[in-house]
Amino acid sequence: MTTAVRPQLHYLHDVLEELKAQHLYQKLPILSGEQKPVTVVNGREVVNLSSNNYLGLAAHPKLKRASIEAIRKFGAGTGAVRTIAGTMTIHMELEEQIARFKQTEAAVVFQSGFTANAGTVSAVLNKEDLIISDELNHASIIDGCRLSKATIKVYKHCDVEDCERICKETENWPGRKLLITDGVFSMDGDIAPLDKLCDLAEKYNCIMMVDDAHSSGVLGRGGRGTVDHYNCHGRVDIQVGTLSKAIGSMGGYVCGSRDLIDFLYHRARPFLFSTSHPPAVIGACQAAFTMLEGAEGERLVKKLWSNTKFFKRGLKRLGFDTGVSATPITPIMVGDAAKAHEFSRALFEEGIFAQAIGYPTVPQGKARLRTIVTAAHKRKDLEKALEVIGRIGKQMGIVQA
Repeated sequence: MTTAVRPQLHYLHDVLEELKAQHLYQKLPILSGEQKPVTVVNGREVVNLSSNNYLGLAAHPKLKRASIEAIRKFGAGTGAVRTIAGTMTIHMELEEQIARFKQTEAAVVFQSGFTANAGTVSAVLNKEDLIISDELNHASIIDGCRLSKATIKVYKHCDVEDCERICKETENWPGRKLLITDGVFSMDGDIAPLDKLCDLAEKYNCIMMVDDAHSSGVLGRGGRGTVDHYNCHGRVDIQVGTLSKAIGSMGGYVCGSRDLIDFLYHRARPFLFSTSHPPAVIGACQAAFTMLEGAEGERLVKKLWSNTKFFKRGLKRLGFDTGVSATPITPIMVGDAAKAHEFSRALFEEGIFAQAIGYPTVPQGKARLRTIVTAAHKRKDLEKALEVIGRIGKQMGIVQA
């Protein structure tokens, strides 16, 4: 049975038809197996260059066993929000484990990285306060800033001088001030100058906050993130991370002082009004952090970087523009969005899954394929990907033949 579209929503159809005319309409790619470096998408076996599964943990046997054991002990679901009856011992154990890993007093787990950012910023600030934000910060940061109703000042991307200009101009701001940045930027793969931003935060009396979603499990000792990469422990007041990328499961977290975490227990709306994670998710996350804390974690991070360097060298040798990336996030710059989508579709037909990214996720004229290699990719997977990307890139005129 189908339901006719009421006239009030007919404009949605018009928008979709416009996307189709621009060759920007996409159907959801559907995996019919595990999130692996070679997987089946829409019925076709492909080398997967579109996953955030940096360390290959999403399909790791240890995480699967831990999930099953957690279900056996604690059941399939929790049945309540954390503040009523939805906090189990494993939730508290995971938060303690994350705090140890990140070298902070405490941590709190949110339902996603998006809600961790949006819920935290909107909780700690109000309309009397000021936010100083990088222009390429993640959408979850932007939404949290808007929800807080604080005044927002945006500095040029990773531009410490421009950030200080704003800090000087607002030095006598009567309310609280928050300086916020991504640790690694999700579309360009570059790393924020966190050490220099910490200097500014200290000089101008700002709360310092970093979203380490794409650097946890990637940068620093054993993947401890941007704070560890720059040795800024004790200088960052609020650290946000994700459980959905390198950790291989689902969720987000915030690390900081005990007072910060207790405050978020009472004031962060996504935490207060969302049912807690099911035991299977928590069990998998615990297993992942246990691995990261040991020798296996160090081995996986080293393999991730070995694969990353091999792939980046190959793309540059073929003549592709990879922008300013310094991490496993490696954009292949195309420019025109329709051409980027055509490039992605052509690669898929030859067994390479690399999704195109266009406006509004990135600015007009800066469409690209966003590729990510993982610790789980084998060298032959990457060699195949480079051969196909290079050949089709030349055929389409993206690089010189």
